[in-house]
Amino acid sequence: MNILLVRLSAIGDIVFASPLIATLRRAYPQARITWLVQPEYRGLLDQHPDLDEIIVCPLGHWRRLWHTGRLRALWAGIRALQANLKARRFDLAIDLQGLLKSGVLTWISGARERIGLGSREGSRWLMTRTIPRGGDPGRIGSEYLYLAQTLGLPAGDFRMGIHFGEAEASFAAGVIADRDLVEGYAVLCPFTTRPQKHWVEERWAELAVRLDRELGLTPVLLGGPAERDSAARIRDAADGPLVDLTGETGLAEAAALIARAALLVGVDTGLGHMGIAFGTPSLLLFGSTRPYLDTDRANARVLYHPLDCSPCKRRPTCEGAFTCMHLVTVDEVLNAARLVIGCTP
Repeated sequence: MNILLVRLSAIGDIVFASPLIATLRRAYPQARITWLVQPEYRGLLDQHPDLDEIIVCPLGHWRRLWHTGRLRALWAGIRALQANLKARRFDLAIDLQGLLKSGVLTWISGARERIGLGSREGSRWLMTRTIPRGGDPGRIGSEYLYLAQTLGLPAGDFRMGIHFGEAEASFAAGVIADRDLVEGYAVLCPFTTRPQKHWVEERWAELAVRLDRELGLTPVLLGGPAERDSAARIRDAADGPLVDLTGETGLAEAAALIARAALLVGVDTGLGHMGIAFGTPSLLLFGSTRPYLDTDRANARVLYHPLDCSPCKRRPTCEGAFTCMHLVTVDEVLNAARLVIGCTP
C-alpha cells in the first residue's frame, strides 16, 4: 500500500490532521506513507516516526512565477512535481484540504483511488470518492476523526502527534537555561492572520505581568517574523520579566518550547493548538472563530463568549469592535490558568 496525504497548509490544520498518520500506520503496518505539504510547514512533519516521506509543493514560489509572468518556469515546476508524484505509484491519495489546488495535486499524483474530504471549488470532480466533513463540530479535529471512521480505520486512540528531534530539544534546553526559565514558564501565542481573532494587546501585557507575579511563571512570547512589531509593543507595555522569542524560532523549535511549558495561552492559531497536542496545560481564546470547544484533554480549555453574530469567521459585522474578544478578561484567563495547571492531561 502506497499512500499520499495532501494537506498543504496551515499550522493548525496540519496539527488537527496529524492523528491520521498513526491511524493509517496501525491499519497498514507495511504501507509507505507520504505527505505533500508547502515547504514552510514541513517542520511539523519532518520528525514524525510513522511518515516515510515528505514531498514539498512550492506553492508560494509558483504564485510568484505566475504574478511575474514566468509561465514557462511555472509549467516546468508543475510538471516536475507531477513526475515526482507519479514515480511513486500511489495506490491511495487523500485530499485533506478539499480545495481546488489540493484537488488538482491529488489528481496529478496519478493515484488509482483519490478520496476528497469535504471537496469543494470543483475538486470533487477530480476524486474517485468524496467524504463530507462530518463528526461532532465541537470536538477538536472531529472532521479527521470522522474521515478515519468512515474509512474503517482503527481510530480508537485518535490523538494529535507533533514531533521534534534532538536538535530542537537541545535548542529548547538552551533557551530555558540561558533565559532562566528553569522554574517554569508560560508560552503566549497572541498572533494570527486575522485581526478579528486577536485579543487586546494591552491585556496580553497585563497577563504577562500577572503570570509572573501571581503564578511564578515567566511569560515567553512566540510568533513569526511578521509579528515582531506587535510583540515589541506587548513587551514594552509589560515592563517586566518577559522573554520575547518572536521570529527567533522555527516551527519545530517552537514546538519543543511548547512541549516543556507549564502553561500555554493563545488565540486561534497553530502554535496554540500545539499545546493541546503536547498535553501542555492550555487556554485558547476564541471569538470570531470556533474550531472546537471540546479539547479532548482535561488540562486544556477554550474561553469563548458567543454573541448573536458568533462565529462570524471571515465576515465580522462589528466594524472592528471585536466585542467577543474584548469580553475575555485577564482575571478570567488567570482563573482558568490555575485550573488547567492543576489538571492531568
